[in-house]
Formats: sequence, structure tokens, C-alpha cells
Amino acid sequence: MLVMGLVSGCTKQVKDREQGSQGVITIPVTFTVDPSSGKKNNEELVNAFNQAYQGKYQVEVEWIMETEEEYRMNLKRQNVTGELPAVITDVRILPSFYQMMVRQGRIENLKPYIDADPEWREMIEPAVLDACSEPDGSIYLAPISTAAFSCSGIYWNEKLFAEAGIEEFPETWEEFWDCCSRLKKKKITPLALHTEGTGWSPMLFATAELADTKEGAEFMKQFYPDSYCNDSGMRLAKTLKRLFRYTTKDALHSDFDVAYTNFVSGETAMIANGYWMIDQLPEDFRQNVRFSSFPGNKLISSPETFGWAVVSDYSDEVKQGAVEFLKYRTKYNKRQKETLINENAENSPLLQDYIDAFCGEPQIVPNYQVKWNSILQEENFGDCLPQLAGGKMTIEEFLQRADDSVKKYEEEQ
Repeated sequence: MLVMGLVSGCTKQVKDREQGSQGVITIPVTFTVDPSSGKKNNEELVNAFNQAYQGKYQVEVEWIMETEEEYRMNLKRQNVTGELPAVITDVRILPSFYQMMVRQGRIENLKPYIDADPEWREMIEPAVLDACSEPDGSIYLAPISTAAFSCSGIYWNEKLFAEAGIEEFPETWEEFWDCCSRLKKKKITPLALHTEGTGWSPMLFATAELADTKEGAEFMKQFYPDSYCNDSGMRLAKTLKRLFRYTTKDALHSDFDVAYTNFVSGETAMIANGYWMIDQLPEDFRQNVRFSSFPGNKLISSPETFGWAVVSDYSDEVKQGAVEFLKYRTKYNKRQKETLINENAENSPLLQDYIDAFCGEPQIVPNYQVKWNSILQEENFGDCLPQLAGGKMTIEEFLQRADDSVKKYEEEQ
């Protein structure tokens, strides 16, 4: 396996030199095709960069039909076999993998590039730059410009709400649970949920609810907690279990694409997700959908999870091109925010909802899952959540399994 990695790395470097001699540096990247909508993620960004740098740099994309979870698992395999592209995404969503990549020098420290380029640094919101920086000041995750596109809230079907006699989205969690009950009484399934991976959508709900208490918000600031068997862990688990009283029968052992399908087909009234889902909604269905912050005026965002990294295997020419691509992405993201805030959204109530939520001084809650150890994130949670939701595991057993992951992770380190 080591020999394969060395051979692959040498092959890449030879290929890099050949590309450089032809005058155009190729930057290999892998992006996913959304399994739910068929949309090629980041296609517009790639086309814009290739046009702007025509004749100098060319981002060459391998489009893969995988879920985000599958993509992240493949990063680990590609790292071992020496097949990583020059730019990788989602690496910060896997904390232990990210730390290993930093520790072994597998990804580039981008701080010297950013420090040497005042234009780049000025494009980055301070909170975003801080989130992408290490305690020693190193920056391995090329930041986006703004948190405006990294926030998650609740999408809800206005038509289904009206059928249940609900005119406004609930502002408190007490009102939220009452809303779920009223929808259910009208034989409308309130929530689109799933359990595979790290239970992205239900965890957004549960994280936002936990942040409604000062103790819960403080607990979620901890990186790799020593224990989950405490009041905050108990509250999180209780909320998860309660959420699944209001979802579809196929929510257990399914991924987000099932939850998404249940929402866009009108089978459920609400789903938690981020800004990016606006473009993924079918146009004929979008007119029925609204967006709100979580009860208590909360949005969930972790800008560091949107940071992309440059793999160190490649030649200096390719790495420089990759850095230019990441800088261009920051600039592209800045222009997107300016357009978002300034454009006339009268014909798009959903987009205006998002703008209003982001500009409404919400409490920004970090995505708690990026602070989990790898055992809990990749092994225990996906096994335990459906058992908890299905009544086959008690809350106490669920929390004990979380604590078991802490012990196992520490032993592996």
C-alpha cells in the first residue's frame, strides 16, 4: 500500500510537470452530483474560474454520484492509496481525519498565502477566518468569505401548515412541539428525518433546542467532551427521541436523500437544512416552501466545515493553482453575498425568508457534530440513533454508548 502511494505520488508529479510544459496547469478536483436533485455541486464556480483563468489554470472535475457521507469516507481511502485530488472538501467535518492530515503534513498551511495577500484577507469575515484558524494561527482550511451561505434553519410547507390552521412558524420550542401535534392531528406528517450518517437533519433540530439553555450552549462549545452522561446529553437525547414521534415510517436506517424526497413530495411539513437547499428544491414546489430560523431565533453554522484544503502531494505549480482557485472561491462567495443582500427578492418569498433570518440578528449556534470524536461520529451514532428512535435503546444506554466512544477513541490515540 505504501509503494502504491509512492508510485501514485510520483505519477502525479510527472503529470504536473507535463501539464506545466504545455502552458496550462490542471488542478484535479472531485465534486459530487447531488443524488436527490442531480445537480452538479460547485459547477458554476468551476466554470467561472476556468473562464477567468483560461490559458493558465484549468480545474478538472471528476463528478461522482455519491452522498456527502460516501464522499467523506472515500477521502480516507484515497489518502491511503495516494489518489487524493489537489483540492479536497468536507475534511473538517471529520475531526480526527483532519487532525491526522495536519499532523502528517498532508495538507498545506495556507496562512502564508493569505498573509501575503491583503485583498484575500480583507474578503474574509473575521468570524469566518477565526473559525478556520488553528490555535497557533495556522490555516489549513481556505475560508469562504461569509457565513451568509453556511447557515441552517427550517424549511416548511406553507400549504400543509395552512391545512392544519397554522398561519405563522412557531417562535418558541413549546410552540414548535404544539405545531407538530396539530399537524399530526390533521394526519400531516410534521418532520422529514433520517438516521444514517450522523443524522444531519434531526441533529440540527436537537442542537438548536439544546442551545436554548445556557448550560447546553456552553456544553456544545467543548471539543471532544469527557462524558455525555450529564444534563445536556440527557436533554439532547430526549429531544432526538421526541422528534421521531413526528416523522415517516421510513426515517429509520435511511439517509438524507429519503428525508429530502419525503419533503419535496409533500409527504412531510418540515425539514432542517441549510441555504444550499433553496436551489435544490424543484421550481414548481418551491412556491409552497418558506424558511425560518429555529425557535428562539437560532441558525446553525460552522464556517470551518466549508473550508477546502490543498493536498501536499502535488507540484508547486499545481498547488499554486489550487491556492488561486481557493482565493477565487472566496471572492466568488463575497460577490454572492452582495448579490443576495442587495437583490430584489420580491418574486422569491423563500429567498427573502432566508435573507430576513440571516439579517435578523440570530443566535449563531455551532454545528455540534464537528466537535465529536471519530468513533462517535462514524460508528456509534449511526448504529444507536435508529435504536433510540425506534424504542430499542433507552436514553441512558444511548448516552453510555456515547461515553464508550470517548473511551475507545482515547485508547486508539
